[in-house]
Amino acid sequence: MDFQSSSEFNDAPQMLPPPPGTFVDREELIQHVGDFAVSQGYVVTIKQSKRDRVVVLGCDRGGVYRNRRKPVDESSAESLRRRKTGSRLTNCPFEAVGKKDDGLWKLSIKNGAHNHEPLKDLSEHPSARRFTEREVLLIKEMTEAGLKPRQILKRLRQSNPELLSTPKHVYNVKAKLRQGNVTVRNFKSLRPQKTAVRNNYQSVMEPSWRQRNPPRVPNLIGGRFVDSKSLTSIDVVNPATQLIVSQVPLSTNEEVRAAVFAAKRAFSSWRNTPVTNRQRIMFKFQELIRRDMDKLAMEITSEHGKTLTDAYNDVLRGLEIVEHACGVATLQIGEFVSNISNGVDTYSIREPLGVCAGICSFDFPAMTPLWMFPIAVTCGNTFILKPSEKVPGAAVILAELAVEAGLPNGVLNIVHGTDDIINAICDDDDVKAIALVGPNSCNIGAKNHAVVMPDASIDATLSALVAAGFGGAGQKCMALTTVVYVGSITPWEDKLVEHAKAIKVNAGTESNADLGPVPGYENGNFIGPTILSDVTVNMECYKEDVFGPVLLCMQVLPLISFSVGSHISKLVFVVKLHIFVSQAESIDEAIEIVNRNRRGSGASIFTTSAVAARKFQIEIAVGQVGINVPISVQPPFTLFTSSKPCFAGDLNCDGHGRDGNGADMGWIYSAPDPYP
Repeated sequence: MDFQSSSEFNDAPQMLPPPPGTFVDREELIQHVGDFAVSQGYVVTIKQSKRDRVVVLGCDRGGVYRNRRKPVDESSAESLRRRKTGSRLTNCPFEAVGKKDDGLWKLSIKNGAHNHEPLKDLSEHPSARRFTEREVLLIKEMTEAGLKPRQILKRLRQSNPELLSTPKHVYNVKAKLRQGNVTVRNFKSLRPQKTAVRNNYQSVMEPSWRQRNPPRVPNLIGGRFVDSKSLTSIDVVNPATQLIVSQVPLSTNEEVRAAVFAAKRAFSSWRNTPVTNRQRIMFKFQELIRRDMDKLAMEITSEHGKTLTDAYNDVLRGLEIVEHACGVATLQIGEFVSNISNGVDTYSIREPLGVCAGICSFDFPAMTPLWMFPIAVTCGNTFILKPSEKVPGAAVILAELAVEAGLPNGVLNIVHGTDDIINAICDDDDVKAIALVGPNSCNIGAKNHAVVMPDASIDATLSALVAAGFGGAGQKCMALTTVVYVGSITPWEDKLVEHAKAIKVNAGTESNADLGPVPGYENGNFIGPTILSDVTVNMECYKEDVFGPVLLCMQVLPLISFSVGSHISKLVFVVKLHIFVSQAESIDEAIEIVNRNRRGSGASIFTTSAVAARKFQIEIAVGQVGINVPISVQPPFTLFTSSKPCFAGDLNCDGHGRDGNGADMGWIYSAPDPYP
């Protein structure tokens, strides 16, 4: 009789253990081990798990085992012992251990050896014959419809030709379903070509954050959407209905460190990705944004309250940045000067910084995130985004689309929270640059003026003032918040109030709504268009940002106050009209009022005089100037700046900055043919 010894397997292909390393979370570590195992011809499973501390991974065998039977001269007892230790029932000695340390998971290999040959075809492994969650549900439905196992299997293979299960497997599932003791998670799919880990502790159902009611928005760390470990959350409330839309976790500092680690680890490979490849991802990203435009707009309206029209515009303005990022390669070109000194050439290269971060305000839930990460990542940086805790949904949807577009793991990360998370991001030495849109001196605070000359076109001017003052509920940094009248307000007063009264206040989802609710008011969120008169430069309403549907008119006149009933969901909300109005005796005095204000990002003049318009354009000390038009946020290929403290820093979100001498550059808007 011929016997084999273990020496016959010395020349068998060697199965290497996965390389040790550090990982963002437990699931990433498991995925790393599983994917490496597939490349070597074996499948791993979870042997032990203490979910928040340690996980032990072993080999799931399933291969051809080595024959260790004794030679002919071996004793019976020794033969029995060796046969038991070498049989198919013996576990493979391979063992990998993952432990959590300081918020990250570290992998070590306890035993990298195997006692079997590698699988030549991983589809032979028993795990390849398990059904997916959807297939189990279909089996249940078809069983209830009276189909037999072979018929069920035939239909399953129509949608999944690679299905390796047999009618016997279908029969076993049917039997357990009839007994009523089977849940979907018992039939988790473990197809080795997709994942090499058999994880009996996790469900293939929806992630935990989607299963909650209300849903709890996830963090995005290392390419995976994960529920925060924090037990504390903030409710996101629909301001039109007061219903809870979702919950935002107050993430932990450990999760911030994990996000920074994931971004830092992804940077080296991402920066070496050709810029044309990075641009292609942006092309796909903008295509997906257009596909899901309705979903994004509805999410914005339900969380923020702005009308659907404003929500669509929010997304479209952000989409302009993504489209700009699709051509960013031309902005990456450096400079070269030959022979700057005798035999010396000089050149400059634009290089990515590394890990960047963005901290968002609530006023534009889609546009503000899109101001930040598309340009940053297309230039080769990795990014950590902190959405506003008041309106997180649009940022999460955008992140899902970015991942779908092909953004590699760790290039974009999201961490939710409030001040503690912002401080943790700002204090982290690995974060090289931060884009911030926030209150006062952080790219959001502004007190923009409109100067109205006596010769201005009444109808065109009133339409512009109402649209720029009350559009988006006044919650935008480029809103015209203050009107300075040169001369008497009398010709304007009644018509301005009449235009304001015509604004329809309603839930943002209603088709006739001109003005939706605003966030942050516990006892009612509907605030009507507001006109305040008799305002002076010493009043708090003039010195500070109101950031609501409020227009200031500076003039010594009695306070104007009107009430309007707005029927919403069979309830009557009483709203007041207020506007800030100021009067000046000359254009020089009006310009002085504007220039003295420390928060003027922009200003507009309404006049039919070319002389007045040019004087205003030259002498006004703001970044954006409108002539017979309101001011607006510029397209991404131009410049957004200000000569006032409402803008901090020397670079804009879209990459443009101040000129070479450090001076502020302005932008002039002019209506077509403004002078008759």
